[in-house]
Amino acid sequence: MPMIHLTVPAGVLTGQARAELLKSLPKSLLKWEGAPDTAFFRAQAWGRVEEVTDGGFAALEDDLPRFRVDVTVPEGGLSDRRKAGLVAEVTKQILAATGLAEGDSWRVWVLIREQPEGTWGAAGNIVKFKELAALAQAQRESV
Repeated sequence: MPMIHLTVPAGVLTGQARAELLKSLPKSLLKWEGAPDTAFFRAQAWGRVEEVTDGGFAALEDDLPRFRVDVTVPEGGLSDRRKAGLVAEVTKQILAATGLAEGDSWRVWVLIREQPEGTWGAAGNIVKFKELAALAQAQRESV
């Protein structure tokens, strides 16, 4: 049940780059969570790109574009190694999509929020991480 939300200044992404990120960012999140590549888990990985109007997203020092990636995952869904891998991969995707160099990576912030157990609801029920992990294992075994 992961979500990934990219906030960018308006006009920084082309339509094609935006469409590609809407596919690649959730795919990367599932990969680093270790979720199986099944229809069910792909349908639960949501992505969003939000463009902020001019002047609505800036730093004090300059007017270079900044990028904020908010990642929400169930608590325990990402180890420290997986978090680091996700941050590196998502940063590279954003730099590539915007034509920026590796030296611009400080302008990409990735904020990982772990949703505490018992506070994520879907389909009218509380979703438990243990249940998701068991479902993922079952789907891996059936593939």
